[in-house]
Amino acid sequence: MTKVAVIYHSGYGHTAKQAQAVAKGAGSVEGVSAQLISVDAADQHWDDLAAADAIIFGAPTYMGSLSGPFKSFMDASSKAWFSQGWKDKIAAGFTNSGSQSGDKLNSLVQLAVFAAQHSMIWVGTGLMPGNNSSKGSVEDINRLGSFLGAMAQSNSDAPPELAPPPADLKTAELLGERVAKAAKRWNGKA
Repeated sequence: MTKVAVIYHSGYGHTAKQAQAVAKGAGSVEGVSAQLISVDAADQHWDDLAAADAIIFGAPTYMGSLSGPFKSFMDASSKAWFSQGWKDKIAAGFTNSGSQSGDKLNSLVQLAVFAAQHSMIWVGTGLMPGNNSSKGSVEDINRLGSFLGAMAQSNSDAPPELAPPPADLKTAELLGERVAKAAKRWNGKA
């Protein structure tokens, strides 16, 4: 069984909804189990992260960077870094912000660098950008046009029951599925 861990922080519930979509996509692949882990409970899950074949990182973008609680998790991972415990695991990332841009790309770059420091193998969305022509719409998959990881946008006055929108959740789901398939191939289980 290939194991995918989705570790995330969510300040208002929107990124948790995105994390659930990522896990749903990963778990939809035959022979893959997906586990959701909030950074608030990370101390109880270091062994789960060590046992995972892939780790997908997610956090909201606040002020053009990852949220403080997620950054604290990153800092706390130094023991795994020192032992290279996550070396050659598949990695990917996702983020959410209130603005269309919100400088989410910076957060994904931060996650990719973090994964590289852990000697992990980064997987992007593998999706062409949507909503970038006169025939596009906000209902398009990858409507925010990210290649590095899944991006979502949640209006700041919308509750998690309404945001992120379905297209962003489907994009997150497809990222989870892609990572699960990559982890199976990477580990010779495909």
